Amino acid sequence: MSALSQPATSQRHPLSVAVIGAGMAGRTHANAWRQVGTVFGSEGIPPIRLAAICDSYEPFARSARDSYGYERAVTDWHDIVDADDIDVVSVVVSNALHRQVAEDLVRAGKHVLCEKPLSDSLENARAMAELEANSQVVTGVGFSYRRHPSVAAIAELVRQGRLGDVTTFSGRYWCGYGVDPTVPMAWRYRGPQGSGALGDLGSHIIDVAEFVCGPIRSVRGGAFATIIDKRPPALEGVAGGRGMTVSAQAIETVENDDIAVFNMTFESGAIGTIVVSRVAFGLPNSMEFDVFGTQGRASFDLARSGEIIVDDTSTPEGFSGPRQVLSNPTFPYYKGGSSMDFAGVGSTQIEQFTYQARAFLDQVLGLDEGFPLVPSFAHGYRTMCIADAVARSAAAGGKTIDLT
Repeated sequence: MSALSQPATSQRHPLSVAVIGAGMAGRTHANAWRQVGTVFGSEGIPPIRLAAICDSYEPFARSARDSYGYERAVTDWHDIVDADDIDVVSVVVSNALHRQVAEDLVRAGKHVLCEKPLSDSLENARAMAELEANSQVVTGVGFSYRRHPSVAAIAELVRQGRLGDVTTFSGRYWCGYGVDPTVPMAWRYRGPQGSGALGDLGSHIIDVAEFVCGPIRSVRGGAFATIIDKRPPALEGVAGGRGMTVSAQAIETVENDDIAVFNMTFESGAIGTIVVSRVAFGLPNSMEFDVFGTQGRASFDLARSGEIIVDDTSTPEGFSGPRQVLSNPTFPYYKGGSSMDFAGVGSTQIEQFTYQARAFLDQVLGLDEGFPLVPSFAHGYRTMCIADAVARSAAAGGKTIDLT
């Protein structure tokens, strides 16, 4: 289930957490659980016991355990499933493993926070959504950008009508982690068209688009490009095909998209476009979007995440134009979200994982601190349906694909 559950533990009894996967994102989840009791006050929050880190590559597991203060490191995720001292688990492994790991954890009575995209195929994602509907534990998907104070503030401007009727959304997620052809093969580069840059990066910006502008009704103009079609063989200890190069010959075929682009129409009638790339030279992690309405516009740039740009009709005549608004305690998650919660300090991508963990913890405990629920497996399945529609549009020469 994805809504508020009954309290899983008393306030005095520790809640035990584990993380499966100790690569970049797994370590970020491990850190989030370590920090979860330090934000937004501690009333009603039990002690958090950092029980275990799991990774099939033992050096990763041991490193994360030691860095973040977890009790033990294991190499077999079944050990987490079978452990009777673990309540909550973050699943941060390759997409193809999500269904099997999550199913076993849910059946073992553990609450599951699964990274995006929900799975490697629509069939597996649908099965996970069905599992959620029939379970008695809390489940959710890690669409963490909706927890960023600046992103959430823009979404509030839209919901409050401050920008008028939304007309246009333009989103970009550009990364350069795959631009070097000597980066070795990894799970990110395997799978059908639509599971590459679109699945990895597009899942985030698609969720942001719907979070800000509402449901997407249809997509069209889908197109993919694979720029680097072969890579050197995979190496032990390479997590997801980032941050390492090798001198071996490029002999393994890249199966999916390096670049994806599509247009969309929202239920409201607004239109938009999304472009994602994992071969964007010089851009380590660039996520940006602009939303335009009939009475204003707002923009977000992850590289300047401590601010948003706003332009609306509230300024005096002759003084209109884009203005920088520093993130501040009136933004969602900002007040109480750090030990220095005043304007000018800003917030980072790391902190949004902590806020996500806190929201998920509230659901497990049955607390209502006013945070939106973590998106469900069903929502994760919907996001994959949108990506699948983009793939079908691309295969049909850009044809419009309805999602209703």
